[in-house]
Amino acid sequence: MKHVNVALFLPNAGCPHRCVFCDQHAVTGEKGVPTPDEIDEACRVAANAPHDPKKSEVAFFGGSFTALDKDLQRACLAAAAPWIENGQFAGVRVSTRPDAIDEETLSFLKEYRVTAVELGAQSTCGEVLRLTQRGHTREDVFRASRLVKAAGFSLGLQMMTALPGATDESDLRTALDFISLSPDTVRIYPTLVLKHTPLAGMLERGDYVPPDFEKQVALCAKLLALFEKHGVKVIRLGLHPSKELEENLLAGAYHPALRELAESRLYRDRIAALLEKESPGHYIIYIKRGDLSKAVGQKKENLNFFAEKGFDLRFVETENEEEIQNAKCKIKNFGCAEARLI
Repeated sequence: MKHVNVALFLPNAGCPHRCVFCDQHAVTGEKGVPTPDEIDEACRVAANAPHDPKKSEVAFFGGSFTALDKDLQRACLAAAAPWIENGQFAGVRVSTRPDAIDEETLSFLKEYRVTAVELGAQSTCGEVLRLTQRGHTREDVFRASRLVKAAGFSLGLQMMTALPGATDESDLRTALDFISLSPDTVRIYPTLVLKHTPLAGMLERGDYVPPDFEKQVALCAKLLALFEKHGVKVIRLGLHPSKELEENLLAGAYHPALRELAESRLYRDRIAALLEKESPGHYIIYIKRGDLSKAVGQKKENLNFFAEKGFDLRFVETENEEEIQNAKCKIKNFGCAEARLI
């Protein structure tokens, strides 16, 4: 039984203005706020599919939910409520802006079975927020996050890398700021330049230069490692692939399997650290079962990377400490060096 989100998109709905990077229609393919009947039908379809009700949610994404007209919020939540009450889904997740959160709003959300609030913070760098025309401040991110946590909601934070004015260092500082707020989940979205956005005009004028793809993969790997180290779950890396997105994409670090590329780079970095003081030769690397493709890399890029440096690697998948210890003895007998990946 798997986790299932009933993903309901409200492209730009409730947003007080347009950020330089934003074109939600191009990202989602959706054109407007779903009606109560459409919400009910989407829940019905998802409820009839195999899923774990305790891990599945009704989710409103793509706009600033709490900035919508209150009657529209109520209509959306009321349409989803029966599916929560009958136990088909654990709760409702909404996405909104940090400056559209206060105690009264959170009390209203709690009445309608909302259990998780995601804040589209994007950055905690004041200059980046100004250049992207976010319309909220660094202080709004901290204030809203603390209110959400204090009210008992699951807190999700969304960040974007490579925004105008951003550097790898400022993006890493945003991640550290997020960690200090103890979110339950994080989403990471590298900036993409879409047609018909202000950012597209900045690209054309030379006011925005997209980062190198490989450097963005490396940064995303660092972010994954940082959040993992502090026990923060990254539930999304990169935008979900769609025909509309690919047709409107002008530039940016886009790949339909971006997370796997970043996880593969993370494996490469960890293996490199293990082998840093070793001489070229044959090595066996122990990895978590199920992670073979990440360790090998897409098109065997990790294996090739180390082969060029004289390291012949073989991966062994295991979760058994005794198996690892026994394998170490065998390796010594064969005169083969060994390194274990933690």
